[in-house]
Amino acid sequence: MHTWHWSTWEGLPYLTCSLLQPWQHGFFTNQFWPRPPLELAQILETSATAYRVKQVHGNIVLTPSEIADLISQGGPEVDTEGEIPQAKADGLVTEQPLQAVFVASADCTPVLIADRKTGQVSAIHAGWRGTALKIVPQAISRLIQQGSKIEDLLVAMGPAIAGEVYQVSTQVAAEIGASVFSHPIDAEIINHLQSFPDSPLLSDPHPDRVRVDVRRVNALQLEKLGIDAEQIAIAPHCTYQDPENFFSYRRNKLKRIQWSGIVSHSGEKTHP
Repeated sequence: MHTWHWSTWEGLPYLTCSLLQPWQHGFFTNQFWPRPPLELAQILETSATAYRVKQVHGNIVLTPSEIADLISQGGPEVDTEGEIPQAKADGLVTEQPLQAVFVASADCTPVLIADRKTGQVSAIHAGWRGTALKIVPQAISRLIQQGSKIEDLLVAMGPAIAGEVYQVSTQVAAEIGASVFSHPIDAEIINHLQSFPDSPLLSDPHPDRVRVDVRRVNALQLEKLGIDAEQIAIAPHCTYQDPENFFSYRRNKLKRIQWSGIVSHSGEKTHP
C-alpha cells in the first residue's frame, strides 16, 4: 500500500508519495502561493533546472528541448503574454537528470510519473478535458519513445476534486468515459461505466447530471495500458473539501493554483 506524507519547508506543508520516494518531488499546497516553479525547484533540488508550460486543457506533452525550440521559433504554439514566453501544452517529459518539471492545478489532477530504471520523469495537468483526450497515456507514449518500459513506470496522482463532489453533465461524463474504451461506444456509455467495478461515476440527484471521479478514469486508462494497480497511487485529498491546504476553482471561483513537480535523476538510485 502506497502512503502519502506531509513534508514541510520553512513550516509550509507539501505532500509526497512513498511510490516516488527515490525522486525529489512535491505536491505543493496553497500556502506556497504565489511562489513560481523556479523557487519551488530549489526546495526540491538546488541543482535542478525548472520547466513549466502554458496550460491549455489539451493533450500536448513536450520535452524541455522541444519547449526551447518552440519558444525560439515563436508562432501560435507559444504564449507571448507576460514577461516569459511559454509553450502551450499540458504535460512535460524530461530528457536528462536534474530537470524539474512542474504543472499547476486547482481542481484538475496533477500527475507525476517516474521511470525506476531510467530515472526520467513526467508531470501532467489532467483536467476533465485532458483526461478525455488521454493526456496521461500520451505522456507514457513519450516516455516509451525515450526507452521506458510499462513495467518500470510509477504514477502518482495528487490532490484534485473528488468524485463525490464533482458534478458534471451526462454529456461531459460521456466524453470523459469514452477515453477508457478501445472502440467507439454507443449512447449507453454512462451505463457501461456504471457497470465497472469501482466505477468512476457516482449518482447525482439532478436527472441530467452525474458525479465523476476523474482520477479513477485516469487509473482505468493506465490499467488498459498494462500498468498494474501497484504502480499507481492516488492521493486521499480533495481540493474542494480542504480549503486550508488547497485552492479550488469550483469552490471559490478564483484563478489561484498550487504547483506539483518532480526532479529527474540518472537512474542509478535504488527504486521500490
